[in-house]
Amino acid sequence: MSWRASVLTLFPGMFPGPLGQSLAGRGLAGGAWSLEVREIREVATDRHRKVDDTPFGGGAGMVMRPDIVDAALGLVADIRPMIYLTPRGRPLSQARVRDLAAGAGVVLLCGRFEGVDERVIEARGLEEVSIGDYVLSGGEPAALVLLDACVRLLPGVMGAAESASEESFSPGDYAGLLEYPHYTRPAEWQGRAVPDVLLSGHHGAVAAWRRGEAERITRERRPDLWAAYQLARGRTIASSGIAP
Repeated sequence: MSWRASVLTLFPGMFPGPLGQSLAGRGLAGGAWSLEVREIREVATDRHRKVDDTPFGGGAGMVMRPDIVDAALGLVADIRPMIYLTPRGRPLSQARVRDLAAGAGVVLLCGRFEGVDERVIEARGLEEVSIGDYVLSGGEPAALVLLDACVRLLPGVMGAAESASEESFSPGDYAGLLEYPHYTRPAEWQGRAVPDVLLSGHHGAVAAWRRGEAERITRERRPDLWAAYQLARGRTIASSGIAP
């Protein structure tokens, strides 16, 4: 059975969007995964198909009603995780992406306006996820990001498994590090030459250079990741009994 994604949104025309192209699009067409898009307004009961109302306690904007959101979730709810995309959620990590990709699929709720009534989040046990410390007009772009991150890990979608193992945030030899730089032809471009070590044919030297660059970039750009990497590395050395 293919990996199944269900998306609840007020703007179904935004899907599959970029997910219909490239690797994700080929995987979708080939049956590696499926996409169900449901418009939240289809469960509205009034003639205006209203899904929101003014917030209790006052304030600007509108809030998506719990009864409407709950009814929409009821159309697709099953054993799959149900995720609400929101800036206040836990940051999306590659580890969580791997877990989702290894499961049966995901149900994504795309909020709009000021957000969703808290009661339906609690009642449905929605997992709140953020893709970054910024605010979007709605959850649809975040849903596209999450789906792309998951779909590319599905069997047969991306291709070479070693590519994934050497990427930033991925397990393997470079776990905890950002990815090293890449170069291709021509060997010299606008006065900039490819590092000599990459032309040497010495696989050990190339591997050492790549690790050194991954460590340098991580240390310079993400001190938080570098600190975690150093801590994990120290634990590994200590448990092995090898002197650092």
